[in-house]
Amino acid sequence: MINKIKIIILILIMVSCATPKKCCAQKDYKKYFEDFNLEKTLKRHIKFSTIYGAVNGGTSVSDVKTYAVSTGQLEEGVIETPFDYSVTLGIRKIARFGYENKAQTFYDGTESNYTDAATVGKVQGFEYLFEVDYARQQGVDYIDQHHFIRYSSDDNCEGPYCIDHFAAKLEYLKDGFADVEYFELSERYRYKKNKYLALSVGAAHRLAEPYGYNPLEEWILDNGNLHYTYLAIQEGYTIDVANSEYKDPDGNIVANSSEVWKEVVIPQVLANYTQRKRNELSKQIQHSIILGFDYYHYNKNKWIHAWGNLLPYHYDDGNEFSYHKYNNGEQWYDYSGGVIYGVKVDRHLGYFVEAKYNRYWNREWYDFKFGVNYVIF
Repeated sequence: MINKIKIIILILIMVSCATPKKCCAQKDYKKYFEDFNLEKTLKRHIKFSTIYGAVNGGTSVSDVKTYAVSTGQLEEGVIETPFDYSVTLGIRKIARFGYENKAQTFYDGTESNYTDAATVGKVQGFEYLFEVDYARQQGVDYIDQHHFIRYSSDDNCEGPYCIDHFAAKLEYLKDGFADVEYFELSERYRYKKNKYLALSVGAAHRLAEPYGYNPLEEWILDNGNLHYTYLAIQEGYTIDVANSEYKDPDGNIVANSSEVWKEVVIPQVLANYTQRKRNELSKQIQHSIILGFDYYHYNKNKWIHAWGNLLPYHYDDGNEFSYHKYNNGEQWYDYSGGVIYGVKVDRHLGYFVEAKYNRYWNREWYDFKFGVNYVIF
């Protein structure tokens, strides 16, 4: 199987360089390396990039009043939710497509740039994004990160960075709210069918935690119930049934009734246990075949930009935590895509649809928006 994958990759490289146009080894790289200047190269790639930082915040969900009866007395409490915020730091150099306009003077980290997820950019050469968001939403703290470097090239282009029929993207994504994190490198043979549509095929390599692994599986009894009490005891909790005292590993009383123990404490015990067991495992690398397309057509009254990727085959290395094991040893489909569509019907009316969708390892995350504009003169 390994030899088959090597052959496929070798064929892709050979095909991409077999074109009669200038490509790959047919370019004169000797002169380029002789004239190479690191300082000038760095300046060229940093020029016109934007470094940005911003803090955003606002009110979260309202506080919730709670009521309880203890020894016959009514006790009132309040569950407070702190305000939402985000701190964003980043640098980006990404050319805007024709339908994009810079409505804001500054980047503030709240922009939803759907085209960042596209396989290729608008211009030839390298584009990049490095962004980190420290955020709190509805009382939950998390960190989002999105970094990528992508390379796009048209056929018959000139310059040392031009490789006909080739596209590549190196990406790291961590979405704390969707609970997904991975590295991905893809390199593709890209065929431009016409000036609007391009098709691509290549290989994708993803590094991520072993998704599909369920740490609680070993605690499930034959009848399907979860033996959560014994798990909690193994984690250091103690139970004094006679005195109705439930203590955490530090000896603090966390519940004084079985109802609170089951409904409040146990869910936190299971969450902490699951997170700890997942963190103990090393990252897994997944090699896959990737098929894709990108389509871009723009004029001032109508535009569409669409892209899609399908990963239909994944190499099974027999690892204990390979996703194949959690998928009954069978192949599966991972895919992603997006579309940006807009129409100006006349000088008054216009409408738009924007969306992107991802599904990896049976996890999905997506964004969408649509709307209508009517201008009154």
